[in-house]
Amino acid sequence: MKHLLAALLAAAALFAGWIWIALSWSYSSGERAGWVQKLSHKGWVCKTWEGELALVSLPGSAVEKFYFTVRDEAVAQQIMKAMGKRVSLHYEEKVGLPTSCFGETRHFVTKVEIATEIPLAPGITLPSGTAEPAGAPGSAPR
Repeated sequence: MKHLLAALLAAAALFAGWIWIALSWSYSSGERAGWVQKLSHKGWVCKTWEGELALVSLPGSAVEKFYFTVRDEAVAQQIMKAMGKRVSLHYEEKVGLPTSCFGETRHFVTKVEIATEIPLAPGITLPSGTAEPAGAPGSAPR
């Protein structure tokens, strides 16, 4: 009986160690920019924030979606405040998590920044909060 209990405790310790390593170590990290179209608090037991970011490289091109998870409540609140604005999301990709209890995606957002300019075409940007593109014909130099 003692050996069975020791084996179960060792297995539980290994499992907990694996989860800690998987959450602490990042396979990759990066930035994605676009517009957050959806952010919802999901899960039966383990609640996480799940969202999608619409990525548009050029006007008129097909929209690609970036699905992400947010575990930090403060970051989720920042994203909700930035809804409808172009944002840049910093994420870390976690590989090897044993269940979806930690999040539905492998991309965990850790930081959000509101973009100050919106690219319309190569060399033409629209400063956020204005209606005329910078560098457009007829615009005044800055």
